[in-house]
Amino acid sequence: MSRRVRRLRLSRGLRMNYTFCVRRALHFLILGAVAATGCGQKAPPVSDFAAQRQLMVQQQLMTRGVHEERVLAAMAKVPREEFVPPDSRAMSYEDGPLPIGYDQTISQPYIVAFMTEQLQPKPSDRVLEIGTGSGYQAAVLAELVAEVYTIEIAEPLARNAEATLARLGYKNVHVKVGDGYKGWPENAPFDAIIVTCAPDRVPRPLTDQLKDGGRMIIPVGDRFAQELYLLEKKNGQLKESAVLPVRFVPMAREAQKGSE
Repeated sequence: MSRRVRRLRLSRGLRMNYTFCVRRALHFLILGAVAATGCGQKAPPVSDFAAQRQLMVQQQLMTRGVHEERVLAAMAKVPREEFVPPDSRAMSYEDGPLPIGYDQTISQPYIVAFMTEQLQPKPSDRVLEIGTGSGYQAAVLAELVAEVYTIEIAEPLARNAEATLARLGYKNVHVKVGDGYKGWPENAPFDAIIVTCAPDRVPRPLTDQLKDGGRMIIPVGDRFAQELYLLEKKNGQLKESAVLPVRFVPMAREAQKGSE
């Protein structure tokens, strides 16, 4: 083989090796940049969350007609970031729901405030919540009423919510794992009932557990066509009014024999 051919082959091999090394280095640089972007994301500091909370109240709630001062104060106080998964904390005060696992979500702040205001909560009230989820709605209610009884069918969610509420110092919230359709008869009647998952009809056990003069707010319908209803109980009769089209996760039930 001539020296000229050997030099050409050597030169070509060096160029190919150089190109391969450069491409490989770029590949690892890109992977490193992507990894750094994912791992380097940090939730805003507490002071930023407080500012976001105030903006949420002003821009998402007040502009949409939520005006009850006690409700606005509760929404401005409860740290929503404590009730969302760690990888979603930076989005805590966005205008929408967030997934919390087990096919459940933490509701949009406006919906939480709107439903709470519809109950017209009083400091002496005992309130039943169906669908504890993350515990955020229960915490908002705990700022406004005497006692909150909340039921969650998914035990991991119930235990996480219970731990979060205890860590934040909410001693007036009682968490139960169970079928919310059945309510909590041992502690009935309730001054108000709030349901944060959608059954196909209003559960009779819940209306039975609502105190005369009480109010219930509940979404009813299938997954794609739900209406939020306000029920008022007077002299044993229910007055029902549709107040808002909504979309909640369906109400989960325990396996049961027969029907109610």
